[in-house]
Amino acid sequence: MRILIRLNLYQHSAASMIIFTTNFGDIEIELDMKQTPVSSRNFLKYCQDGFYDGTIFHRVIKGFMIQGGGFTVDMQEKPTRDAIVNEANRGLKNVVGSLAMARTDAPHSATGQFFINLDDNDFLDYTATSNAGWGYAVFGKVSAGMDVVNAIAKAKTTSKYGHDDVPCEAIIIEKVTITE
Repeated sequence: MRILIRLNLYQHSAASMIIFTTNFGDIEIELDMKQTPVSSRNFLKYCQDGFYDGTIFHRVIKGFMIQGGGFTVDMQEKPTRDAIVNEANRGLKNVVGSLAMARTDAPHSATGQFFINLDDNDFLDYTATSNAGWGYAVFGKVSAGMDVVNAIAKAKTTSKYGHDDVPCEAIIIEKVTITE
């Protein structure tokens, strides 16, 4: 199965496509290179480097979000590049089907992990330049395949290696392919 990610390159006439081959289905995502260039380029670079190959959706919370991009099947966290600036103040909202950068409590700590919102999560949106107000930077959206996202959201979860909400059956990003 594949997850298809279409790059919406506003500055260019041709769109690139990123294909996430998974064991759960196909999802097509547009990246917003114009509004959130740092987050979008960061995500694209991880894809180009093959970083997501063999990672899993390691956190699934029904009615909230599915998160991936940082752990292997055996729950080993992958080393990442340096954190990027938080672009949550660029106007994009954490609505159903949006793709956002995962981070720690520190506002500018996002690296390679991402999540897809399963609901309108306005409490994750930017409100102020304070730790509590920075929010989570949306940098893309699902343009096809929400049925697959919703199927992933229904996965039975458990706790593993100190992490909660881990799917009992691994949901694996087996390979990432970028096409022009």
